[in-house]
Amino acid sequence: MSSLLHSLGRWCAEHALRVLAAWVLLLTVLGGAVAVVGMNLTSTFTITGTESMEGLDVLAERVPQAAGTSEQVLMTAADGDITAHRAAVDAFVEEAASLDGVAAVSSPFGAAATPTSPATASTVSADGAHVLVQIQADASVGSITDGQTAQADELAEALDSLVASTEAADPGLSIQLGGTIGEGVDIGLSATEIVGVVIAAIVLLITFGSVLAAGAPLVAAFIGVGSGMLGILLAAAVVDINSVTPVLAVMIGLAVGIDYALFIISRAREYLAQGLPPTEAAGRAVATSGSAVIFAGGTVVVALCGLAVARIPFLTVMGLASAAVVATAVVVALTVVPALVGLIGTRLLPRSGRAGRAGRAGRAGSRRRRPRGASGGAARTWVRAVTRRPWLTITGVVAVLGVCAVPAADLHLALTDNGFANKGTEQRETYDAIAEVYGAGYNSPIIVIADIVTTSDPVATVESLSAEIGALDGVADIALATPNEDGSLALIQVRPETGQADAATMELVRQIRDHAGSWESEYGISDLMVTGQTAVAIDVAESLDAALVPFGIVVVGLSLVLLMIVFRSVAVPLTATLGYLLSLGAGMGAVGAVWGRGWLAEALDVSRTGAVISFMPVIVMGVLFGLAMDYEVFLVSRMREEWIRHRDAARAVEAGFTGSASVVAAAAVIMTGVFAAFVPSHNVSIKPIAVALTVGIAVDAFGVRMTLVPALMAALGERAWWLPAWLDRQLPVIDVEGEGLERTLEHEAWVAAHGQVVVRAEGLTLADSEGQVVGGLDLTVAPGEIALVRAVSPLSRRALAAALGGRLQPAGGLLAVDGHVLPDGTAAIQSVTAAVRSHDEAVATHVRLVVIDDPGERLWARALRLAAEGRAVVVTTGAQAPSTGPTGAPLDSVIDIDAAGSARTWRAPDRRPPQAGTPPATGTGSRSGLVPSVSSTTSAQHAEPTTPTATPEEAEAHA
Repeated sequence: MSSLLHSLGRWCAEHALRVLAAWVLLLTVLGGAVAVVGMNLTSTFTITGTESMEGLDVLAERVPQAAGTSEQVLMTAADGDITAHRAAVDAFVEEAASLDGVAAVSSPFGAAATPTSPATASTVSADGAHVLVQIQADASVGSITDGQTAQADELAEALDSLVASTEAADPGLSIQLGGTIGEGVDIGLSATEIVGVVIAAIVLLITFGSVLAAGAPLVAAFIGVGSGMLGILLAAAVVDINSVTPVLAVMIGLAVGIDYALFIISRAREYLAQGLPPTEAAGRAVATSGSAVIFAGGTVVVALCGLAVARIPFLTVMGLASAAVVATAVVVALTVVPALVGLIGTRLLPRSGRAGRAGRAGRAGSRRRRPRGASGGAARTWVRAVTRRPWLTITGVVAVLGVCAVPAADLHLALTDNGFANKGTEQRETYDAIAEVYGAGYNSPIIVIADIVTTSDPVATVESLSAEIGALDGVADIALATPNEDGSLALIQVRPETGQADAATMELVRQIRDHAGSWESEYGISDLMVTGQTAVAIDVAESLDAALVPFGIVVVGLSLVLLMIVFRSVAVPLTATLGYLLSLGAGMGAVGAVWGRGWLAEALDVSRTGAVISFMPVIVMGVLFGLAMDYEVFLVSRMREEWIRHRDAARAVEAGFTGSASVVAAAAVIMTGVFAAFVPSHNVSIKPIAVALTVGIAVDAFGVRMTLVPALMAALGERAWWLPAWLDRQLPVIDVEGEGLERTLEHEAWVAAHGQVVVRAEGLTLADSEGQVVGGLDLTVAPGEIALVRAVSPLSRRALAAALGGRLQPAGGLLAVDGHVLPDGTAAIQSVTAAVRSHDEAVATHVRLVVIDDPGERLWARALRLAAEGRAVVVTTGAQAPSTGPTGAPLDSVIDIDAAGSARTWRAPDRRPPQAGTPPATGTGSRSGLVPSVSSTTSAQHAEPTTPTATPEEAEAHA
């Protein structure tokens, strides 16, 4: 993958203006499309397959007038006697009932029973100063499940006009609308979020010391977030997307967009400082840091898509939309950032860094080792301090973060209502006024329905059932109990003592459902259901609660598997996952401290404590997981590189930390600042998520990755890198730090010095579950050459053929086929390699390497023809096969593999670097220019002319 990314980065840098123009065009097109279709976001949270949603369907079918949106209206008499204003109240009720879209209006002063309707109780308050009117809209205005229509805005305007005219007619009467009908849907972004961008700009300027370098990540992030945001708004025209989704996507996309661009630009600056030209610096930066960006972004995307585990549609859409924005940020980082590097060039470096660049330019081409980070005196001092007594550090960090997680126990999850709306809004003021006068339960009615078609006295049955419900703990009163018009369905409206988000209301809903079976048997009814807005909200909250454990298992399991693949270690994934759980606990603890215990609630302008939105934990778990793995990869991959190079565990921890700490610290400060800028948001759903992510990211970066992880790695020593050999063979290879690019660049340099080859193997080792089958194989095959490999074991032949075809990864050494170095380029190798089993089997023109096993006379003839066509041919046979072709002509290479798998080279072409003025030697298919050799350890790269040594057959013939 790194080779492909290298080519992509170079191309984008070389065609910078074209790349940037393409993105600007995309933004323009998306913006124009959104302007045409408009914003079609919803404000509803619903879930399929629950009792409450099934109940709404029944209501819509059998009591359609009760299935639409409703509005509560509080009327207050300034003189304290609402009955003195009855004429104005009744006029309001009559006029409201005549408005288009209104199905019914309650009688606030009560009404006696009639043949067609039951008696209704008076809603005059205990102090006599207030009365409550309920306006029930029909389906044309909207519903709980479908949201509101354009008709809702017209009805809201009509109600506003009616309120104004009623108050003008009776100045002693004040009227407060609930604000439910016609409630606007907005994205909820404000100027405060710009603070995060300002923080990012300051950090980038300090980190890079260049205005252009600091501005490039911001430009890339804005392009990514803009594209993703417009894409979400466009998708909302055909898919139900909640208004919280774009804000969440912007928050996550802005943070990761800046960070991903930061990582790539930081690496590009290192290459520029070494003297590489901007296009090559961009290519190598994308190939190295870009690989890590893809992995980090991929983990965030997978985690967000994992929200589908909850099987809650709106949460799935929220996860997919946010994942799409993160994926866009990754694509922007891989295309726009190298384009900006190519466009800005050496101006990305501070002025002090440009002075010595020219002297290093001539040496840059020979450098193949990845550039190291700055020495970082502060980073070295810190890592030495935390690893001096590692177990003390580990104990301290775990203890502190464990204490920080304690307030998480006070978290109460619920689908919040207007009682949690921002102070000063119409919805919040009316909610608080009603709650103060009548109790919070008046804002959260519960609807109970039951099929009573088989009863002989529907009215009596409904009255008895309502009495049973009214006797339950937590019921304030029964607001309405009546059969529908045809007497087949009971409709009971229950007013709880507490609000929708209160745990007592949730318990009341459970009680009613627990009694459903016994009531159905006692009264001869069926299909008793609890429904309505309050029940829907409770069902959504409980479904989200139930999704926490399976989603947590998915996230933790994913963490273990991915990190085990990347770092080839058992300990690293375990320590990383432990750190993630500690960071998650600290983030949740911060939310529990604010919303559960009320700490700093006023300072953070929290509208109301007591509960947070139900989907907060799963969102935080998914996002924090991806970002935590991001920092883990960038820090520990450097440690792993040092470990592989020196096999010194202590040195690996110190050098790896020092080489990456400054960039990771800058990225963490930026991300923390971006999330913190969303804490003042007036969006009550986003605020707790922002608090959790702000604390979680800060703790994860500085407390876990830069303190706990180095201490754990130092305490474990060499054991930190242990992985069972059998497991290592089963795991796929993922290159997250561009190691494949180093191999590719080294191979290109070798080819430039020794000539073009199709196959190059050096010290190649192949193994199966039982051990080595090929070891120490050195082989080069140029176009037009034939190599013969004779093996005692058929398993060795099959393993070699599989490796040459890109189907088996080497256990050690180097193997390059047609310029692709394994384990990279597997698909490309498979496309240019073919195994020929018969003399007349067709071979595609693009095939560069042909492998033939145990050929007969006609298949040998085919091998010679394929070589004459300029293809490289590798023939594998048994150990007793002759060392020449069918005509007795010597072959280009002859290699034997014994029963233990050890390879011995008898004959190999001369690949010595050419003398000045002499072109490199290449294969010609003429079977000439060969240098016999008996070395099994000397690399083909360093092959020297040796005294010709005969194969065993040649020696016997000579004797």
